[in-house]
Amino acid sequence: VNASATIDGKNKETAKAVRGGIGYNRNISSRAFLNAFNDYEYDRFQNLDLRFVLGGGAGVNMVKNERARLDLLGGGAYNREKFSTPLTRDSAEAYWGNDYSNKLNSTTSITQSFRMFNNLSETGKYRVNFDLGSATKLSKWLNWNVNFSDRYLSNPSAGRKRNDVLYSTGIGRSEEHMSE
Repeated sequence: VNASATIDGKNKETAKAVRGGIGYNRNISSRAFLNAFNDYEYDRFQNLDLRFVLGGGAGVNMVKNERARLDLLGGGAYNREKFSTPLTRDSAEAYWGNDYSNKLNSTTSITQSFRMFNNLSETGKYRVNFDLGSATKLSKWLNWNVNFSDRYLSNPSAGRKRNDVLYSTGIGRSEEHMSE
């Protein structure tokens, strides 16, 4: 996300963040699964040049039907944070959270993801990732997307806020059309 606004007659950046990653779940029974993930994050307003997280654990499908899915999961992770200040941190983490999705009707669906990462290397420190999104089908090939993202860090770099909230809206190609 890169955004700007005119403040007091001057154009200023209001957001500059890049987040991405990959994840894989492997079912070990009809309700249980193992998971692995790798996340990357850049956030100029947190002075974060790169957060690299590699983790894995286990989860259970609490709800799994045609309209809704709720997964609870937890495990361990390695976190390396490199800030634009001289600060670099490596830590072991225990994480827990959920993934939720619901098809509200024939045109609108929501997704939600929550992760709490408790720092095991520096106890008492933690970070929280929360994401909420909706997609509404406008036509066979076009969606309207609304997203909310919150990143909380209990020990940010010096002079930076603990909480970083982003929200966005936009249009995009529908997943159904992309798979055709």
